[in-house]
Amino acid sequence: MKNISDDDPVYWTRETQFQNAAQEIYKADVVTLMQRFNQTGGVHTLQRMYSCEIDDDGTVRGYEQIGYDGEDFISLDLKHVTWTAAKPQAVISENKLNSEKTAHFEKHYLENICIEWLKKYMSYGRETLERKVRPEVSTFHKHSSPDVVCHATGFYPKEVVIIWQRDGEVMLEDVELRETLPNQDGSFQKRSMLKVSAEELQKHTYTCVVQHSSLDKEIVKIILRDGRSGVLRIGVIAAVLVIAVFVGFLIWKKKSDFKQVPQNMNRK
Repeated sequence: MKNISDDDPVYWTRETQFQNAAQEIYKADVVTLMQRFNQTGGVHTLQRMYSCEIDDDGTVRGYEQIGYDGEDFISLDLKHVTWTAAKPQAVISENKLNSEKTAHFEKHYLENICIEWLKKYMSYGRETLERKVRPEVSTFHKHSSPDVVCHATGFYPKEVVIIWQRDGEVMLEDVELRETLPNQDGSFQKRSMLKVSAEELQKHTYTCVVQHSSLDKEIVKIILRDGRSGVLRIGVIAAVLVIAVFVGFLIWKKKSDFKQVPQNMNRK
């Protein structure tokens, strides 16, 4: 990484000086924005967010936006290399930044320097960032609901695809895809719910298909046509077996105890 060395003491000295100077600039900006919004006091926040991304094929993306008091204020349009105001109070800033052509500098930073730093940090954490863990997939019915749930958990990285199919055709309707959630161990979980009646389960074959970068082949789970009733029958049979075994044990125990009682005690 040319000109990038975060293990050099000079780098940290330079960056500290830069951030201290930026802090003073942000303080002055807050005072300016308070005047534009006719604010005379109180606590106010100026927030700047920026990000850069790189795909496996080398495509790069990025964004930068500035917010004031928790709302959008102005943002960078990378496609047109201009700043765009989100509020009337930001038009002055938009005109000033565009006249100074700062968007070109920010575009260069996000698509080049920021990407170099991103690659550097990726090399630091390659073992963690590039690890792949297979998802565990299960399907079940929600209680008192026509929803069938397909649940994938324990996978890494975060990106996963869950698809419902009916007779091999991808379903787009009656499907609710939930957001991806983190697990305590750093892996992720995600679920998708399908609304389907018992009658439809009898007529068609429904499958849940899960695709993930850790898999050589996608995981396919077939929903049984007897659905919930199949689970209930197994539960009833198991309960009957337990009762039968318990009753049999009591009968055997009673006979066994009778045989072991001494004869002189039986005569009393």
